[in-house]
Parts: sequence; C-alpha cells; structure tokens
Amino acid sequence: MPGPPVPLRLLDAATRQVRPVAAGATAGMYVCGITPYDSTHLGHAATYLTFDLVHRVLRDNGHEVTYVQNLTDVDDPLLMRARQVGEDWRELAARETRNFRRDMAALSVLPPTTYQGVVEAIPLVVDLIQRLRAAGACYELEGDIYFPVVAARRFGSVSGADPEKMLALFAAGGGDPGRPGKRHPLDALVWRGPRTGEPYWDSAIGPGRPGWHAECAAIAVGALGTGFDIQGGGRDLTFPHHELTAAHAEVAMDTWPFARLYVHAGMMGLDGEKMSKSRGNLVFVASLLERGADPAALRLALIAQHYTLDRMWSDSLLEEASVRLCRWRSAVDLPSGPSAADCVTELRRALADNLDTPRALAAVDRWVVDSRHGGGADPHAPREVADAVCALLGVVL
Repeated sequence: MPGPPVPLRLLDAATRQVRPVAAGATAGMYVCGITPYDSTHLGHAATYLTFDLVHRVLRDNGHEVTYVQNLTDVDDPLLMRARQVGEDWRELAARETRNFRRDMAALSVLPPTTYQGVVEAIPLVVDLIQRLRAAGACYELEGDIYFPVVAARRFGSVSGADPEKMLALFAAGGGDPGRPGKRHPLDALVWRGPRTGEPYWDSAIGPGRPGWHAECAAIAVGALGTGFDIQGGGRDLTFPHHELTAAHAEVAMDTWPFARLYVHAGMMGLDGEKMSKSRGNLVFVASLLERGADPAALRLALIAQHYTLDRMWSDSLLEEASVRLCRWRSAVDLPSGPSAADCVTELRRALADNLDTPRALAAVDRWVVDSRHGGGADPHAPREVADAVCALLGVVL
C-alpha cells in the first residue's frame, strides 16, 4: 500500500493504559481459542476479528507475526456435550473445530501461525507442572495437583481485581473455591486426576489431564517463550484465566512478564444479555451465512463499534453493514476517483490508535462520498482503496 505504516497502540488491561506494541522484527501474539463443542457464535467472531485486525496492522508495520491460538479439545463442557448427544468426544471436537475454521475463513480471518490442541500439548503441560513442582509451587489433593497462588509474587497484577471480586469471578469461571482441602480458595487446578468415564493420560506426574490455565501457559511458553507481545481474548478471560496463566508461567519459568500487553475484546450480547451457551441466546455465524448474509457485510457489522465495548447484536447492524458494503463496492468499481492517499493514511492512523474501527470506517465512507460526487480523476485510486480495505480491514470489495 502507498504511504508509511503507523505503529500500533493498544489498551493494556494490566496497566489500564493505551500503550505501544513495542515488538521486534517478529511480533508474538497468543489468543485463547475455543472449546469445540458447539458452532461458532458472534461472540467468538467478534473476539477473533479483533485480533485479526491486530494481526493485519502488525504485518502492515513490517513485522513477521507468530500468532498462536490454542484449542481446548478436552474439557468438561466438551465431555458433557458429547455425553448429551451420544457422540465420542474426539469426533465432536474434530467436527466443531472444522466448523470453526470454516467460519473464520469465511470471515477472512488470517489463520494463526500455530493452532494447537490440548491433546497434542500434553507433554508441554507435564513439563510446566514439573517446573512448578521443582519451584515448590504444587500440592496434591485427592489425586489432583493444585497451584498455590501465594507462590506468584505478582498475582493480581493482570486483572487488578480485589479479593472479593476474584472469588466471585473464580467461581463463575469454572473454579472450585469451596473445595475442602485446598490451601487457598483461589488455588488453581493444574492437573486433574482420572475420573471414571473421563479421558486421561499417563505421565511422569501421574495419570490425568490438564487444567485450563496450565494448558494455555504451557502452549504459549512452548511456542513463544515469555515476554511475548500480546496476550489476547475476550474480557471475560481477564480473571481468572489470564491472571492464572500468567502466574503459572511466572513461577514455572522464573521470569516476568508473561506477556507485555493484555488485550481484551468486549462481550457480544443479544436482547440485553451477554451472548453465551448457558443463556441459550446465541447467534451462529454459519446460520447467518446460510440465510444469505454476505461474509464481508457480517465482518463490517462486527467491527462497526469499538472492540473494547460490550455490544448488542441486532439484525439492523447487518442491514446497515450491507448497505455500507454496497456503497463501497460501487465506488471502487468506478473507473477513477479521488486520491487514495488521505483515505489510506487515515485508515492506518485510526487502526493504529487502539483499533478505532468506527473512525476507520468513517474514513472510507468519506472517500466513497467524494468518489460518488465526482471528486477526483485518479484511475489508480479505486484499486488502492480496495486493496487497503482488504489488507487492513479484511473486507473484500
């Protein structure tokens, strides 16, 4: 694209400040992936589109990007769903993983460099737990292995949550604060001993399977080391997941920080409630596409508001995005138009400023209005704008 790129700045949850992504030649990004037991909903899509934009801006800045995403392909919700539908959990996970990747491809999400399931990462998790043991940061309880949060000197620095809020979020996020025998209510399960009817793996630390936070810590450290640039996910992962993932890595690797920036996307809702499987108020990507939604319009609808906001989905968002997409496509199909330079510059500046997508879309809107009113005769401009919109926003015109 013509013109210089603009360095990226993002809101860091740990410092509550918009900070530069001070990456070297290669930028490292870890984004927490799905548990594949149901179809991709718009909450998933909004989160992964956020980090797709980050990925694109980093590449525009000339960085190679090592983008790692995990897949929680063995976990309680997956096993529960498999029992409910009478299907082998491995087959269910494989099918929903394929569906997820299909939906991401339809939305023009650039694939991660590394896409790693927990099942294939068991040795990495065992190694992490052995390191925690060597640091004196593990204890056993009825065949399970726990991480004591007192072992992490900086515990609480990612979320900034007070103890009362931590307890509430820990319980809501799948933790077990009330389990008898734990040394502290917030101590996290890193290795779940075998249960009847559940999968487990034999290992040097005994039979079992990984805890959720240990899984992400091990995969991230294995692929990126520590001190990588961006840890990402939805805001609901701030505590306990990202807090405990960082704590595991800090103690196991005896280093800090785990990640330089913690970046979180807001939640997607419907009818005034957060979109979630437990509430049964999900809108699925595949369903919208099957009903004829243009993937580019769906992408535009999901990025029309700022990524940090909690947003409500409505059919009107998709309708407005479809109208906008039609206007943009009509403009870039013209034989000439106004110079693309100002539009591309503003597009870059807006995205570099903490992914200000409303401002970015407005920049393209202004160029389209000028173009439709005969405001220029540059034969290269329509193609340059289309290329910039495709490269930076992921919207194919």
